[in-house]
Amino acid sequence: MALTNNLSVQALQWTGGALKVLDQRHLPAQVLYDEYLDAAGVAEAITSMRVRGAPAIGIAAAYGVVLSALKHFADNASTWRELVAADMAVLAASRPTAVNLFTALAQMQAALAAADSDPASLLACAQKIHADDIAANCRMGELGAALLADAKGILTHCNTGALATGGYGTALGVIRSRYQRQPIAVYAGETRPWLQGARLTVWELSQDGIPATLIADSAAAWLMKSGAIDWLIVGADRIAANGDTANKIGTYSLAVLAKHHGVNVMVVAPTTTIDWDLADGSGIAIEQRAPQELLPDCYQDNALVSAWNPVFDVTPAELISVIVTERGIVLNPSQHGVRGLL
Repeated sequence: MALTNNLSVQALQWTGGALKVLDQRHLPAQVLYDEYLDAAGVAEAITSMRVRGAPAIGIAAAYGVVLSALKHFADNASTWRELVAADMAVLAASRPTAVNLFTALAQMQAALAAADSDPASLLACAQKIHADDIAANCRMGELGAALLADAKGILTHCNTGALATGGYGTALGVIRSRYQRQPIAVYAGETRPWLQGARLTVWELSQDGIPATLIADSAAAWLMKSGAIDWLIVGADRIAANGDTANKIGTYSLAVLAKHHGVNVMVVAPTTTIDWDLADGSGIAIEQRAPQELLPDCYQDNALVSAWNPVFDVTPAELISVIVTERGIVLNPSQHGVRGLL
């Protein structure tokens, strides 16, 4: 059974025997879907950032486990569980910072252990992970929007919409919900170096008929100083128990700017993004991607020029005004962390 999603943008589509992934590297110029039939292909799609965003990565990995089970059960009925477990290790190595990846794989591991002689139950588990994420996003959208009653302007970073989740979005889900109640000015930073804001966020909002204004990342401080921004709203790839939050590189600097200018900071993420065993953000592994992704072509062979290319940074809880999850909101997380959500 295929999941239905009424949004115009869908990052992942399960077809019954394959996973179709919207290759986000080509957006907005081209809308291209790649079809994957095995776990190795899904892992490569995650590593290469064809699919991105912590919730979407977890969902894609879950379907990757299903593809592995279907393939190995057909070819090796006696040892298929061991072969699936090996594929799960490959999927786990694809993006180390996104805790949703490991949460989804843990759920799939439990389903694998409980499966009898047929992997069909794994598909039911993956589809539940997908459906639960969409439901969580809609719930977070409503909770977050309720906090924005008097807001006139929002700034967001990276892409946190249907492209990064099972559907609707985390931070963009809040923006969608608020815009349905009352129009609001939405600003998006370009989000260097992959330009997820410029290529993905403003395009996705335009697909839903929501006006958005793109700014250069370096213009954020001046925009905040102008008084146009009431809230900075972002997603998360991993949240520690004390509320420290890992998100796309540049989030920390925006939170510092927001503190100086009296702008509220909202983090929106499902509880699957919370690493309950991690006391604080100092234990979050920050993924470093290849320097070649950042260096212009003219420097690729220049031994004197290198690049430092972290994908994420960690925003301390004391810079965050509120964390919104599907289980509820945490005001001033630096005071008590997020364990109250348990």
